[in-house]
Amino acid sequence: MPTDVLMPQLSPTMTEGKLSKWVKKEGDEVNIGTVIAEIETDKATMEVEATEDGILAKLLSDAGKDIAVGTPIAVITEEGEKLPTNYKPKAKVVSKKVEPKKEAIKPTPKVETPKVEMPKPQVQPIMADRSGKKSSPLARRLAAEWGIPLDNISGTGPHGRIIQADIENARANGVRKTVAGAAPSAASSPAKAEFVMQPLVNELVEHSTMRKVIAKRLVEAKQTVPHFYLTVDVMMAEALKARQTINAMAPVDGAGKPSYKLSVNDMIIKASALALRQHPNANASWMEEGLQKHGSVDIAVAVSIEGGLITPILHQADEKSLVELSQEIKDLAAKARAGKLTPEQYQGGTFSISNLGMYGIKHFDAIINPPQSCILACGMAEKRPVVNALGQVEATDVMTVTMSVDHRVVDGALGAELLQSIKKYLENPIAMVA
Repeated sequence: MPTDVLMPQLSPTMTEGKLSKWVKKEGDEVNIGTVIAEIETDKATMEVEATEDGILAKLLSDAGKDIAVGTPIAVITEEGEKLPTNYKPKAKVVSKKVEPKKEAIKPTPKVETPKVEMPKPQVQPIMADRSGKKSSPLARRLAAEWGIPLDNISGTGPHGRIIQADIENARANGVRKTVAGAAPSAASSPAKAEFVMQPLVNELVEHSTMRKVIAKRLVEAKQTVPHFYLTVDVMMAEALKARQTINAMAPVDGAGKPSYKLSVNDMIIKASALALRQHPNANASWMEEGLQKHGSVDIAVAVSIEGGLITPILHQADEKSLVELSQEIKDLAAKARAGKLTPEQYQGGTFSISNLGMYGIKHFDAIINPPQSCILACGMAEKRPVVNALGQVEATDVMTVTMSVDHRVVDGALGAELLQSIKKYLENPIAMVA
């Protein structure tokens, strides 16, 4: 008998998916697990597989359309079976709740969860250069900017596509920036490449599903969450010294590669987690029926990926060492950029951190990600003149951080106490490793 292939619901926040393209056509023979289509969700581009062996008898929608979860998109028949002319596919009833409260507020148990491989987010068409190499638009732009030939790079994206991470790895391995159109040479200056102009294109680029979801959630957050902002300067000299000392203690393998390398962001994560343990009333979310206090400190860290951003979650961050946090966030960030995070690894969280210091940003205000009540925006640590305890002016490392706060959950005094605790941990890093 005919079997309907439905638009799947791949996460609690998914209400519809965009049918990017059909991989198979009507009349093709398929088996269980055969990829028949690609759909673009609010998190990534996913592959839709056949659920039965047989013939792909009918495609029920054109590519490029947004389709509600549970809607039939294709029909599979047994080999030799004819699809009745009056056959009517049946839609599956799917809950419309996009923010299930139970999932958002319950502590995450420490158990291993099944992992579902998710392809790299594909928010723009795959294209090939003259060498025939498939690459993403961002990868091609970075390659052109840094003078990196694509034909020498092996892509790690879906179907061997060259993605942003491949270009960044090539650059990290010694490929120098060159002026566009010029061959690399000893005379090529990296500084010159910083000012290379890119061609302007007058075109309308269709919004990806991820970008539409980001836009919707940010607008809702700014319109419905009463934000207020708290800013402090953190003296980072001791934190930087501690980081250097801890990194120097890292065991090395046979090739001399250290087993870990702490970043400033790792220390910010740990400081925030410990501060939230000190002020559990701030580790909470606004719910219409009451104030939900969370039973664990789960830190969400903003990671930029192609086409948008995603926030992997460090569960029970207050209970983990700096080295454990460092290794875990590096693993999660790599999975995020490769599109391989499981839903359990990016859903939930009780507090967010967004760090733009590596881009030279000194200060910015971040938008809260509901149902969380706070997000910490971190700038760069830089040398600034300060007055020391003796009244003398000296140069020291200073980082400006701003915490955006949901005033329904956290009042000014509590927010100030939380931010001061984060500051104290960073200025006295021995307390984070004791």
